[in-house]
Amino acid sequence: MDIIIGLLIIAVGAFCQSSCYVPINKIRGWSWESYWIVQGVFAWLVLPFLGALLAVPQGHSFCELFTASDSFNVWMTILFGVLWGIGGLTFGLSMRYLGVALGQSIALGTCAGLGTIMGPVLLNIFFPENDPLSQLTFAVILGVVVTLIGIAIIGVAGSMKAKSMSPEEQKKAVKDFNFPKGLAIALLCGFMSGCFNVGLEFGSGVNFGELTPDMYKTLPATFLVTLGGFATNAVYCFYQNGKNKTWGDYGKKEVWLNNLFFCLLAGALWYSQFFGLALGKGFLTSSPTLMTLSFCILMALNVVFSNLWGIILKEWKGCSRQTIVVLVIGIVVLIVSCFLPQLL
Repeated sequence: MDIIIGLLIIAVGAFCQSSCYVPINKIRGWSWESYWIVQGVFAWLVLPFLGALLAVPQGHSFCELFTASDSFNVWMTILFGVLWGIGGLTFGLSMRYLGVALGQSIALGTCAGLGTIMGPVLLNIFFPENDPLSQLTFAVILGVVVTLIGIAIIGVAGSMKAKSMSPEEQKKAVKDFNFPKGLAIALLCGFMSGCFNVGLEFGSGVNFGELTPDMYKTLPATFLVTLGGFATNAVYCFYQNGKNKTWGDYGKKEVWLNNLFFCLLAGALWYSQFFGLALGKGFLTSSPTLMTLSFCILMALNVVFSNLWGIILKEWKGCSRQTIVVLVIGIVVLIVSCFLPQLL
C-alpha cells in the first residue's frame, strides 16, 4: 500500500509540473526573461528553501545541514544544479519550437533516462568504495529502456504530426513550430536537465540522518540544486534584460500584482514535482528499485500529463487518426514503465 501511495504522490507532483506553463500565459506586459526569472525566484529559491526547512529537526539550525555535511558533496550538488540550469533555459525553447506536448516529451524523456543512469555512474567515479553501480539492476535498466521506448514512440508521433500538417496548420497549433530545430534543443535540454538527479545523488546525505523523516531527506539537496540552477538562469535573464532593454518590465506597477501572482502560481506548480518526489520516495523505501527509478518515473509522468495538456490546448488538432493512435500508444507505454519494474 505504501508503494501505491508513494507513486500517487509523485503522480500529483508530475501533474502540477505539467500545468506550470498555464499560469505563465496569464502574465501581461513582461518579456520572457523578466517573467522567467521572477517565477524562478519562487520555483528555485523561496519554495525550495521553505521545503528544506522541513528537514531540520527541532533543536537544530538550517545552516547545520551544510556545515555538518561533506563540503565536496555540497559543492558538487550546487555544480550540477548550475549545469541543470542550462537545461532549464533550453526547456522553454524546446516548447517554443515543438509545443508543450512534444517539447516536454523529448526533453523530459532524455532527462529521465540520462538522469537515472548518470547519477550512479558519476558517483562510482568519485566513491567506488560505495558501489553505487549496484543500483543499476536489471529492473532499473528495464524501466529506463521502456521509458525511452515510450518517449521514442511519442517522438514518432511528433514527426508524423510535422509531416501531415501544412505550415499554416503547424503555426496555428504552435506559433514557432520547427521540428528539426526544436528536436536538437530538446535533446540538449534533456541531457543537461538530467544533471538534476545527479545533483540529488551527490546531496543525498545532506540531512540529519535518522532525525530527518524519510519523506523530507532529499529536500535540502533539492534546494542546493535549484540554487545552482537559479544562478545560471539569473545570469542569462539579466543579460537578456540588458541586451533587449527590458529592465523597465520590473517597474510596470500596473501589472505587478497580476504578474507576481501568476509567477508565484507557476513557481509553486513547478516545485511541486520535486516536493512530491521527496514525499513519494518516503513511501518507497521498501523498494530499492523504485527508489532508484523514482526520478525516471517522475519524468515519465511529466510527459504523460504534458501530452494531455497538449491535447487540451489543441496542439495535436488537425493530425491524422494514425498520429493520435501512435501518441496514445506512447503514453500507455510510459504509464506501464512506472509499474513494470515492481512486477519483476
